[in-house]
Amino acid sequence: MESQRVVVVVEDVAAARAALQWAVRNFIRSGDCITLLHVCPPARSRRRRRSLRLGGFQLALAFKELCNGIAEAKVEIVVRDGEVGDTVVATVNQLGATTLVVGLHDKSFLYRSASPYERVRRLGCRVLCISQHATARHGSFNAELTQIETINLHVPPPKIPFPMFTLPLGLLWGRRSKAKKRK
Repeated sequence: MESQRVVVVVEDVAAARAALQWAVRNFIRSGDCITLLHVCPPARSRRRRRSLRLGGFQLALAFKELCNGIAEAKVEIVVRDGEVGDTVVATVNQLGATTLVVGLHDKSFLYRSASPYERVRRLGCRVLCISQHATARHGSFNAELTQIETINLHVPPPKIPFPMFTLPLGLLWGRRSKAKKRK
């Protein structure tokens, strides 16, 4: 079997950790390349940017421990700055990933876009969205998998409303009245 390149979005929420756990147990095979991607928000000061990047790297290291059970899997950590959605799309396409694993939660970057379908359509890979249910027992958790097929996804083009041109009525009436006066 051909090895796959899986990108996992690392966020400081329980859903992201559950998504990685689900992927390790059910999807990732030995010999696959796993990229843990954390996106830091942009910061103006150099000190703040460095602090955010360090915190993101430490979070990704905590996620890397979850990947220790996979034999011969290569795990990479990538920390980038920028807007989460656009940075994830750019990084996934740059790395040539076959699958993107995302933990779905209320503030997920997939929901924050004005047109989330456009963002997903720009991805050149399969997207697995895992949402964690609140009922977790005995160290296991209930998760729901949603696979977004980017190939079959058809988004109709946005409708262009009819342009409305406002005509200043004073100009129309003013011209007509002047033309009548000349005759």
